[in-house]
Amino acid sequence: MDLAKRMSRLGTETAFEVLARARGLEREGREIIHLEIGEPDFDTPRNVTNAGVLALSAGETHYTPSAGIDALREAISADQSTRKGIRAGVENVVVTPGGKPIMFFVMLALLEEGDEVIYPDPGFPIYESMVAFLGGVKRPIGFIEEARSIRWDVDSLLSQIGPRTKLLILNTPSNPVGCTVSSHDLARIAAAAVEHDVFVLSDEIYSRILYSGDFVSIATLEGMADRTCVLDGFSKTFAMTGWRLGFGVMPEWLAPHIARLITNSNSCTAAFTQIAGVEALTGPQDSVDDMVSEFRRRRDLVVAALNEMPCVRASTPDGAFYAFPNIQGTGMASREAADYFLYEAGVALLSGTAFGANGEGYLRLSYANSYENLERALQKMDTALKAREVSLPRG
Repeated sequence: MDLAKRMSRLGTETAFEVLARARGLEREGREIIHLEIGEPDFDTPRNVTNAGVLALSAGETHYTPSAGIDALREAISADQSTRKGIRAGVENVVVTPGGKPIMFFVMLALLEEGDEVIYPDPGFPIYESMVAFLGGVKRPIGFIEEARSIRWDVDSLLSQIGPRTKLLILNTPSNPVGCTVSSHDLARIAAAAVEHDVFVLSDEIYSRILYSGDFVSIATLEGMADRTCVLDGFSKTFAMTGWRLGFGVMPEWLAPHIARLITNSNSCTAAFTQIAGVEALTGPQDSVDDMVSEFRRRRDLVVAALNEMPCVRASTPDGAFYAFPNIQGTGMASREAADYFLYEAGVALLSGTAFGANGEGYLRLSYANSYENLERALQKMDTALKAREVSLPRG
């Protein structure tokens, strides 16, 4: 039987394909240092794990309301208000098993075939995948690199907004680039969204992994509360990737429809996971601060080492835990360079094109690995690049 045609438009995450190839090399006896997966290498904080275990022991193994338990929704609304200044009550919060359902369900609820969606490229690949799957028209927006800094091309973004634009996807701090959108540019984007009646999906999953300054959510700007869904979750901030716990903070008119989509798909998010989420938000935050501090230390190591490599330059990320070095000077395309480092240096990382066509000429390195492993990986990459330079024919 043939698959539905829309399945041909559904993408994937290259990180898992690279991981599979790296595991295959490990089975052959090769040592591989993993810098491809965007997952904190820290354990879930002990108090959070204990809360989940106690919930299981207490029999919290049954269905919950589709939108989430009240205790977690209250904790989320309080946290978003205190930390970001977002005015939201329980009625604005929908809990999901991970952050991706918010992306998918918001697009399912809002997009008609032929509607235009503006999104970052390079960006998280599921944005483009979902837009294509639903028959939307893709409007990717690139970035500008200058003086070892990267920023989104906001002028291009604003010029793309037209009468068919239905949705704008923001991601700040960014995966894979690591840059943030400045307050000035957020204000420009918000004004355009209000003027042209565009809804914004603001992916703020890395909002607490920020290395300087205060995080600003577009949802707090004038006219945006009723046209923004904030996507956030627990995977990155609390190292809870396997718990599958995310949420959206959205206008009250949209929340029941997202909950209805959950009812028709997942039914609900696991009860014990949600109880652990309450503890994560209301318990001690020391582990988050410690993790961000360590990520900052690793970032500085990675950026400095990359900029010492021949024909490579790297900007300093504002947040998240990724470096996005420019490798155009090596003469290799992104996929070729990623394969070269995997097979010649034993370092698994991702081609910039795994995040969109505008990622050509770049690589993404996740520094969610130990400082010692990062030192070794960077040395191996440097050695491999220098060996390649020596072996290249001279014109």
